[in-house]
Amino acid sequence: MISGAGGQLDFVDAAYNSKGGRSFICMESTFTDHDGKKYSRINPLLTVGAVVTDTRPMVQYVVTEYGIVNLKGQTTWQRAERLINIAHPDFREEMIQEAQKLKIWRNSNKR
Repeated sequence: MISGAGGQLDFVDAAYNSKGGRSFICMESTFTDHDGKKYSRINPLLTVGAVVTDTRPMVQYVVTEYGIVNLKGQTTWQRAERLINIAHPDFREEMIQEAQKLKIWRNSNKR
């Protein structure tokens, strides 16, 4: 299913709550702006005014050209590690540093 904000949450919610259901959010790891600058689609924080369709606990599989991760039931620490692993390699070190600044790597966040 390809959908925008209007139906995506319904799809993710139904898959999450269905026996054997799975939802996949598939995306390229980066995008390039009109000036040719490359940006990561995986980021540690949302920008002010960003639209959020799916809540963190409802997201199950996330797919990029660098892999697929299952986030269902994972801690904040585990989610960060897994998302960094499927981010574009050019941005991974910066994401690790941001996770440290945000104190995501606390022992209380690791299972």
